[in-house]
Amino acid sequence: MKAKHRRTLEAIFALPTRTGIVFSDIETLVIAMDGKVREGEGSRVVFELKGTRRYLHRPHPGKEAKKYQVEELREWFKHLEVVP
Repeated sequence: MKAKHRRTLEAIFALPTRTGIVFSDIETLVIAMDGKVREGEGSRVVFELKGTRRYLHRPHPGKEAKKYQVEELREWFKHLEVVP
């Protein structure tokens, strides 16, 4: 895992929940962890990691993930035992 991916993972696990995490950085993080990212209908994005899926909507008009999305990813990563 590259340093940028590690920083993104640490930002997801940071408390209080950070805003300003770029959604595309989250996508590259999942790919770096041997996951898959697929486009769904509209702005929906499917993240696949360790045999599980998480569905999120690509933020618009901005590029930063919403606070609730970061919290949802944190809980998903905890469930999958992915830690920074």
